[in-house]
Amino acid sequence: MQARRGYSCTMPRPIQATIHTQALRHNLQSARARAPDARAWAVVKANAYGHGIERAFEGLRGADGFALLDLDEAQRLRALGWRGPILLLEGVFELRDLEWCSRLDLWHTVHHEAQIDMLAAHKTNVPQRVFLKMNSGMNRLGFRPEHYRAAWTRLNALPQVDEISLMTHFSDADGPIGVAKQLAAFEAASLDLPGERCISNSAATLRHAQCANDWVRIGIALYGSAPDHPEHRAAHWGLQPTMSLRAQIIATQDLLPGDTVGYGSGFVAERAMRIGVVACGYADGYPRICPTGTPVLVDGARSRTVGRVSMDMLAVDLSALPGADLGSEVTLWGAASTGEVLCIDEVAACAQTLGYELMCALAQRVPVLVE
Repeated sequence: MQARRGYSCTMPRPIQATIHTQALRHNLQSARARAPDARAWAVVKANAYGHGIERAFEGLRGADGFALLDLDEAQRLRALGWRGPILLLEGVFELRDLEWCSRLDLWHTVHHEAQIDMLAAHKTNVPQRVFLKMNSGMNRLGFRPEHYRAAWTRLNALPQVDEISLMTHFSDADGPIGVAKQLAAFEAASLDLPGERCISNSAATLRHAQCANDWVRIGIALYGSAPDHPEHRAAHWGLQPTMSLRAQIIATQDLLPGDTVGYGSGFVAERAMRIGVVACGYADGYPRICPTGTPVLVDGARSRTVGRVSMDMLAVDLSALPGADLGSEVTLWGAASTGEVLCIDEVAACAQTLGYELMCALAQRVPVLVE
């Protein structure tokens, strides 16, 4: 039996996620290179896309600012010593949130009239920096183009407001529809309005250089996932995996033709084969919906899952890997210890989802190492 490689002796199960600090730093630099004249927001909402704000901070502190959703995350960043800009992407939700914006020196998005009402009622001696959001076609947050200028005029008249930046969000920057229609709507409605522009997300930053403007918002690209997968893989954009989920084989089974694997007997062996049982399941954040054939790396060599994913275990095909045995490393996504990479987007596609969801779904019970 092979020794456990890279695992703490106190671990109850041989599974571990690793956050790669240098990869975070590299991805930030790669994305910035696509918009060299813009300042970059590092988007760390959803606890830095499941990586953990405290774990990701060192790799992302080269950004010009951090963008996120809630006040708790903003407090955590300030506690880490960050003194630069922090932007609340959904703005404030109630009047007292503006007190925290003043206390923590936060910038915040304004996307509906109620938020302007809150600012008008806010008693402060320090005016606030706001980002006025336009709904240019996403139909999620923001003022429609025909109402945008009126919202700007109202904000501009408030003594509680300092500088007003202009923002929108693209719905199709990652695909064939592109950004032309939304960009035209934004430019027409904001024509001659003063203020910095911030319209590019990860996909627009990588694919549509003309949208870079003053600020870009880099989200999923920071974490080594291609925003336009499967058209392009992460490596195409020079991105590296920032989270690796690795476990070990804890048992092996030799199957005869007709033997089945897992609940529901969904996999039936057509020939004699050997499988390994891995200490990872859907309670660890690995998608239960992943079918037979989902790729894995066993000791760095590509293989596949077989049968249904269980709560705590899944099975992998060892038929072509005679050296694999108890203790062999299985990389569920990210980089193997030997350096080979299994892109998280490829696993996510098998689960009919996105790499975002896999990152964010990493279970609390999985130990995390930062390197």
